[in-house]
Amino acid sequence: MADPKRVLVTGGAGFIGRWVVKAFLADTRARVYVLDDFSNGVKENLAEFSGEPRLAGVKKGRIQSAKTVEDFVGKVKPDLCVHLAAQIIVQDSIDDPGGTFESDVRGTFNLLEACRAAGSRFAFMSTCMVYDLAAAKSGITELHPVLPRSPYAGAKLAGEHLAISYYHAYGMPVTVMRPFNTYGPHQKATGEGGVVSIFVSKQLRGEELRIYGTGRQTRDLLFVGDCADFVMRAGMSRAAEGRVLNASTGEDISINALARLVVDSAPGKTGSKIKRVKHIHPQSEIMKLCGDCAAAKKLLGWKPRVPLKKGIGLTRDWLSDLMERGDTTWQ
Repeated sequence: MADPKRVLVTGGAGFIGRWVVKAFLADTRARVYVLDDFSNGVKENLAEFSGEPRLAGVKKGRIQSAKTVEDFVGKVKPDLCVHLAAQIIVQDSIDDPGGTFESDVRGTFNLLEACRAAGSRFAFMSTCMVYDLAAAKSGITELHPVLPRSPYAGAKLAGEHLAISYYHAYGMPVTVMRPFNTYGPHQKATGEGGVVSIFVSKQLRGEELRIYGTGRQTRDLLFVGDCADFVMRAGMSRAAEGRVLNASTGEDISINALARLVVDSAPGKTGSKIKRVKHIHPQSEIMKLCGDCAAAKKLLGWKPRVPLKKGIGLTRDWLSDLMERGDTTWQ
Protein backbone atom coordinates (compact mmCIF):
# COMPACT_ATOMS: atom_id res chain seq x y z
CA MET A 1 0.00 0.00 0.00
CA ALA A 2 1.01 3.65 -0.27
CA ASP A 3 2.13 5.43 2.87
CA PRO A 4 -0.85 5.46 5.27
CA LYS A 5 -2.32 8.85 6.16
CA ARG A 6 -3.23 7.85 9.71
CA VAL A 7 -1.57 5.18 11.87
CA LEU A 8 -2.84 4.08 15.28
CA VAL A 9 -0.28 2.38 17.53
CA THR A 10 -1.71 0.67 20.59
CA GLY A 11 0.87 0.35 23.35
CA GLY A 12 2.79 3.14 21.64
CA ALA A 13 4.36 4.35 24.90
CA GLY A 14 5.95 0.95 25.54
CA PHE A 15 9.42 -0.28 24.67
CA ILE A 16 8.78 -1.52 21.13
CA GLY A 17 5.85 0.88 20.69
CA ARG A 18 8.06 3.92 21.13
CA TRP A 19 10.36 2.71 18.36
CA VAL A 20 7.41 1.93 16.07
CA VAL A 21 6.07 5.46 16.60
CA LYS A 22 9.51 6.82 15.75
CA ALA A 23 9.75 4.68 12.60
CA PHE A 24 6.40 5.88 11.22
CA LEU A 25 7.19 9.51 12.01
CA ALA A 26 10.61 9.24 10.35
CA ASP A 27 9.83 7.12 7.30
CA THR A 28 6.27 8.00 6.28
CA ARG A 29 4.09 11.09 6.00
CA ALA A 30 1.51 9.61 8.35
CA ARG A 31 -0.14 11.26 11.30
CA VAL A 32 0.45 8.91 14.24
CA TYR A 33 -1.94 8.31 17.14
CA VAL A 34 -1.20 6.37 20.33
CA LEU A 35 -3.58 4.48 22.61
CA ASP A 36 -1.92 3.28 25.84
CA ASP A 37 -3.06 2.71 29.42
CA PHE A 38 0.50 3.35 30.72
CA SER A 39 0.46 0.20 32.84
CA ASN A 40 3.79 -0.76 31.29
CA GLY A 41 4.69 2.07 28.94
CA VAL A 42 5.75 5.50 30.21
CA LYS A 43 5.09 9.00 28.89
CA GLU A 44 8.83 9.68 28.86
CA ASN A 45 9.21 7.24 25.97
CA LEU A 46 7.32 9.69 23.75
CA ALA A 47 8.90 12.87 25.12
CA GLU A 48 11.31 13.32 22.20
CA PHE A 49 8.34 13.58 19.81
CA SER A 50 6.50 16.26 21.82
CA GLY A 51 7.27 18.94 19.24
CA GLU A 52 6.32 16.75 16.28
CA PRO A 53 2.90 17.89 14.91
CA ARG A 54 2.38 14.55 13.17
CA LEU A 55 2.18 12.84 16.56
CA ALA A 56 -1.43 13.86 16.42
CA GLY A 57 -2.85 12.33 19.58
CA VAL A 58 -1.88 10.31 22.66
CA LYS A 59 -4.85 8.92 24.55
CA LYS A 60 -4.76 7.14 27.88
CA GLY A 61 -7.21 4.28 27.66
CA ARG A 62 -7.65 0.55 28.11
CA ILE A 63 -8.26 -1.72 25.13
CA GLN A 64 -10.35 -3.92 27.45
CA SER A 65 -13.05 -1.24 27.18
CA ALA A 66 -15.02 -1.72 23.96
CA LYS A 67 -16.40 1.82 24.20
CA THR A 68 -12.96 3.38 24.62
CA VAL A 69 -11.68 1.49 21.60
CA GLU A 70 -14.77 2.13 19.48
CA ASP A 71 -14.79 5.85 20.26
CA PHE A 72 -11.07 6.40 19.64
CA VAL A 73 -10.81 4.29 16.50
CA GLY A 74 -14.00 5.92 15.20
CA LYS A 75 -12.48 9.35 15.80
CA VAL A 76 -9.06 8.59 14.31
CA LYS A 77 -10.29 6.41 11.40
CA PRO A 78 -6.82 4.89 10.95
CA ASP A 79 -5.62 3.51 7.65
CA LEU A 80 -3.49 1.12 9.72
CA CYS A 81 -3.72 -0.11 13.31
CA VAL A 82 -0.49 -1.55 14.74
CA HIS A 83 -1.65 -3.50 17.77
CA LEU A 84 1.15 -3.83 20.32
CA ALA A 85 -0.75 -3.26 23.58
CA ALA A 86 -0.75 -6.35 25.80
CA GLN A 87 -0.12 -7.75 29.24
CA ILE A 88 3.37 -9.03 28.50
CA ILE A 89 4.71 -10.47 31.78
CA VAL A 90 4.57 -14.27 31.71
CA GLN A 91 4.45 -14.72 35.50
CA ASP A 92 1.60 -12.22 35.79
CA SER A 93 -0.34 -14.25 33.23
CA ILE A 94 0.16 -17.36 35.37
CA ASP A 95 -0.91 -15.54 38.54
CA ASP A 96 -3.85 -13.75 36.86
CA PRO A 97 -4.92 -15.53 33.67
CA GLY A 98 -8.23 -13.67 33.67
CA GLY A 99 -6.50 -10.31 33.48
CA THR A 100 -4.35 -11.53 30.61
CA PHE A 101 -7.43 -12.82 28.78
CA GLU A 102 -9.18 -9.46 29.15
CA SER A 103 -6.27 -7.43 27.79
CA ASP A 104 -4.76 -9.79 25.23
CA VAL A 105 -7.86 -11.56 23.89
CA ARG A 106 -10.86 -9.35 24.58
CA GLY A 107 -8.79 -6.23 23.90
CA THR A 108 -7.70 -7.64 20.55
CA PHE A 109 -11.30 -8.52 19.69
CA ASN A 110 -12.41 -4.98 20.55
CA LEU A 111 -9.79 -3.53 18.24
CA LEU A 112 -10.57 -5.92 15.41
CA GLU A 113 -14.23 -4.99 15.54
CA ALA A 114 -13.52 -1.26 15.63
CA CYS A 115 -10.97 -1.50 12.83
CA ARG A 116 -13.34 -3.60 10.72
CA ALA A 117 -15.94 -0.85 11.04
CA ALA A 118 -13.33 1.78 10.15
CA GLY A 119 -11.93 -0.17 7.19
CA SER A 120 -8.44 -0.29 8.72
CA ARG A 121 -5.50 -2.55 8.04
CA PHE A 122 -4.44 -4.49 11.14
CA ALA A 123 -0.95 -5.60 12.20
CA PHE A 124 -0.98 -7.84 15.29
CA MET A 125 2.09 -8.23 17.49
CA SER A 126 2.39 -11.80 18.70
CA THR A 127 5.45 -13.54 20.14
CA CYS A 128 7.86 -16.38 19.46
CA MET A 129 6.62 -17.87 22.74
CA VAL A 130 3.68 -19.44 20.88
CA TYR A 131 6.05 -22.00 19.31
CA ASP A 132 6.80 -25.45 20.71
CA LEU A 133 10.22 -24.33 21.88
CA ALA A 134 11.03 -27.65 23.49
CA ALA A 135 11.14 -29.15 20.00
CA ALA A 136 13.31 -26.43 18.48
CA LYS A 137 16.61 -27.78 17.15
CA SER A 138 17.49 -25.16 14.53
CA GLY A 139 16.06 -21.99 13.02
CA ILE A 140 12.31 -21.84 13.73
CA THR A 141 10.18 -21.10 10.68
CA GLU A 142 6.54 -20.02 10.67
CA LEU A 143 5.62 -23.66 9.93
CA HIS A 144 7.09 -24.88 13.24
CA PRO A 145 4.41 -26.38 15.55
CA VAL A 146 2.88 -24.15 18.22
CA LEU A 147 2.53 -25.09 21.87
CA PRO A 148 1.77 -22.22 24.28
CA ARG A 149 3.09 -22.99 27.76
CA SER A 150 1.66 -19.99 29.62
CA PRO A 151 -1.62 -18.05 29.58
CA TYR A 152 0.37 -15.20 28.02
CA ALA A 153 1.41 -17.36 25.06
CA GLY A 154 -2.07 -18.88 24.87
CA ALA A 155 -3.68 -15.45 24.75
CA LYS A 156 -1.29 -14.32 22.03
CA LEU A 157 -2.08 -17.40 19.96
CA ALA A 158 -5.80 -16.74 20.44
CA GLY A 159 -5.22 -13.16 19.26
CA GLU A 160 -3.41 -14.45 16.18
CA HIS A 161 -6.27 -16.77 15.30
CA LEU A 162 -8.85 -14.04 15.81
CA ALA A 163 -6.91 -11.67 13.55
CA ILE A 164 -6.41 -14.24 10.79
CA SER A 165 -10.10 -15.21 10.99
CA TYR A 166 -11.03 -11.59 10.19
CA TYR A 167 -8.83 -11.78 7.12
CA HIS A 168 -10.66 -14.85 5.85
CA ALA A 169 -14.18 -13.99 7.01
CA TYR A 170 -14.24 -10.29 6.16
CA GLY A 171 -11.33 -9.72 3.79
CA MET A 172 -9.72 -7.47 6.39
CA PRO A 173 -6.02 -6.81 5.62
CA VAL A 174 -4.31 -8.50 8.57
CA THR A 175 -0.70 -9.45 9.28
CA VAL A 176 0.59 -11.37 12.33
CA MET A 177 4.12 -10.64 13.56
CA ARG A 178 6.19 -12.97 15.76
CA PRO A 179 9.36 -11.23 17.00
CA PHE A 180 12.10 -13.08 18.83
CA ASN A 181 14.11 -11.58 21.73
CA THR A 182 14.03 -7.83 21.17
CA TYR A 183 16.42 -5.59 23.08
CA GLY A 184 17.76 -2.04 23.09
CA PRO A 185 17.27 1.45 24.52
CA HIS A 186 14.01 2.12 26.40
CA GLN A 187 13.70 -1.48 27.58
CA LYS A 188 13.37 -1.89 31.31
CA ALA A 189 16.32 -3.56 33.04
CA THR A 190 14.53 -5.14 35.98
CA GLY A 191 12.09 -7.99 36.54
CA GLU A 192 11.17 -9.56 33.22
CA GLY A 193 13.11 -6.97 31.26
CA GLY A 194 15.40 -8.19 28.53
CA VAL A 195 18.57 -10.06 29.41
CA VAL A 196 20.72 -7.55 27.50
CA SER A 197 19.36 -4.57 29.47
CA ILE A 198 19.68 -6.44 32.75
CA PHE A 199 23.28 -7.47 32.08
CA VAL A 200 24.30 -4.01 30.86
CA SER A 201 22.71 -2.25 33.84
CA LYS A 202 24.59 -4.53 36.23
CA GLN A 203 27.85 -4.02 34.36
CA LEU A 204 27.43 -0.24 34.55
CA ARG A 205 26.98 -0.46 38.32
CA GLY A 206 29.87 -2.88 38.76
CA GLU A 207 27.54 -5.60 39.98
CA GLU A 208 27.69 -9.34 39.46
CA LEU A 209 26.14 -10.70 36.28
CA ARG A 210 24.20 -13.77 37.37
CA ILE A 211 23.50 -16.59 34.96
CA TYR A 212 20.86 -19.12 35.93
CA GLY A 213 21.76 -22.73 35.24
CA THR A 214 24.53 -23.76 32.85
CA GLY A 215 24.40 -20.64 30.68
CA ARG A 216 24.36 -22.81 27.57
CA GLN A 217 20.78 -21.75 26.79
CA THR A 218 20.70 -19.56 23.65
CA ARG A 219 18.69 -16.56 22.47
CA ASP A 220 18.14 -14.86 19.10
CA LEU A 221 18.62 -11.16 19.94
CA LEU A 222 17.02 -8.58 17.64
CA PHE A 223 17.77 -4.87 18.04
CA VAL A 224 14.59 -2.91 18.66
CA GLY A 225 15.18 -0.47 15.79
CA ASP A 226 15.30 -3.41 13.38
CA CYS A 227 12.14 -4.81 14.98
CA ALA A 228 10.34 -1.48 14.49
CA ASP A 229 11.38 -1.39 10.83
CA PHE A 230 9.97 -4.91 10.44
CA VAL A 231 6.68 -3.88 12.09
CA MET A 232 6.30 -0.85 9.83
CA ARG A 233 7.03 -2.84 6.68
CA ALA A 234 4.76 -5.74 7.69
CA GLY A 235 1.88 -3.41 8.51
CA MET A 236 2.08 -1.63 5.16
CA SER A 237 2.72 -4.63 2.90
CA ARG A 238 0.01 -6.11 0.71
CA ALA A 239 2.17 -9.20 0.21
CA ALA A 240 2.05 -9.84 3.98
CA GLU A 241 -1.75 -9.84 4.22
CA GLY A 242 -3.06 -13.03 5.81
CA ARG A 243 0.48 -14.10 6.72
CA VAL A 244 2.35 -14.90 9.92
CA LEU A 245 5.92 -13.60 9.81
CA ASN A 246 8.92 -14.04 12.10
CA ALA A 247 11.27 -11.20 13.01
CA SER A 248 14.66 -12.52 14.05
CA THR A 249 18.35 -12.40 13.20
CA GLY A 250 18.67 -16.10 12.40
CA GLU A 251 21.61 -16.34 14.80
CA ASP A 252 21.60 -17.31 18.47
CA ILE A 253 24.13 -16.73 21.24
CA SER A 254 24.52 -18.54 24.55
CA ILE A 255 23.87 -16.63 27.76
CA ASN A 256 27.45 -17.41 28.80
CA ALA A 257 28.79 -15.77 25.64
CA LEU A 258 26.40 -12.83 25.97
CA ALA A 259 27.53 -12.07 29.51
CA ARG A 260 31.17 -12.23 28.44
CA LEU A 261 30.47 -9.91 25.48
CA VAL A 262 28.74 -7.35 27.74
CA VAL A 263 31.68 -7.30 30.16
CA ASP A 264 34.46 -7.40 27.58
CA SER A 265 32.91 -4.72 25.33
CA ALA A 266 32.64 -2.19 28.16
CA PRO A 267 35.17 0.66 28.07
CA GLY A 268 37.68 0.41 30.91
CA LYS A 269 37.55 -1.94 33.87
CA THR A 270 34.05 -2.42 35.23
CA GLY A 271 34.60 -4.62 38.26
CA SER A 272 31.73 -6.85 37.13
CA LYS A 273 32.10 -10.58 37.49
CA ILE A 274 30.07 -13.36 35.94
CA LYS A 275 28.61 -16.03 38.21
CA ARG A 276 26.42 -19.03 37.48
CA VAL A 277 23.77 -19.71 40.09
CA LYS A 278 21.13 -22.36 40.68
CA HIS A 279 18.21 -22.01 38.30
CA ILE A 280 14.99 -20.75 39.90
CA HIS A 281 12.66 -22.48 37.41
CA PRO A 282 14.75 -25.07 35.52
CA GLN A 283 11.62 -26.89 34.33
CA SER A 284 10.55 -23.87 32.29
CA GLU A 285 13.92 -23.00 30.77
CA ILE A 286 14.16 -22.72 26.99
CA MET A 287 17.51 -24.17 25.94
CA LYS A 288 17.57 -23.05 22.29
CA LEU A 289 15.79 -20.12 20.71
CA CYS A 290 16.68 -19.15 17.16
CA GLY A 291 14.33 -17.86 14.49
CA ASP A 292 14.27 -18.14 10.71
CA CYS A 293 13.26 -14.85 9.07
CA ALA A 294 13.59 -15.90 5.42
CA ALA A 295 9.90 -15.21 4.74
CA ALA A 296 10.12 -11.63 6.02
CA LYS A 297 13.26 -11.02 3.99
CA LYS A 298 11.54 -12.27 0.83
CA LEU A 299 8.14 -10.61 1.29
CA LEU A 300 9.17 -7.34 2.94
CA GLY A 301 12.71 -6.79 1.70
CA TRP A 302 13.62 -6.55 5.37
CA LYS A 303 16.72 -7.68 7.18
CA PRO A 304 18.25 -6.88 10.58
CA ARG A 305 21.04 -4.34 10.29
CA VAL A 306 22.38 -3.72 13.81
CA PRO A 307 24.94 -6.34 14.94
CA LEU A 308 24.79 -7.47 18.55
CA LYS A 309 27.96 -5.74 19.73
CA LYS A 310 26.76 -2.40 18.34
CA GLY A 311 23.31 -2.90 19.84
CA ILE A 312 24.83 -3.59 23.25
CA GLY A 313 26.84 -0.38 22.91
CA LEU A 314 23.73 1.65 22.06
CA THR A 315 21.90 0.13 25.03
CA ARG A 316 24.84 0.91 27.30
CA ASP A 317 24.99 4.54 26.13
CA TRP A 318 21.29 5.01 26.82
CA LEU A 319 21.37 3.40 30.26
CA SER A 320 24.55 5.23 31.23
CA ASP A 321 22.99 8.58 30.35
CA LEU A 322 19.89 7.84 32.42
CA MET A 323 21.92 6.70 35.42
CA GLU A 324 24.10 9.81 35.31
CA ARG A 325 20.97 11.98 35.34
CA GLY A 326 19.32 9.98 38.11
CA ASP A 327 16.47 9.01 35.80
CA THR A 328 14.84 5.78 37.01
CA THR A 329 12.54 5.07 34.04
CA TRP A 330 14.77 2.09 33.15
CA GLN A 331 13.80 0.33 36.40
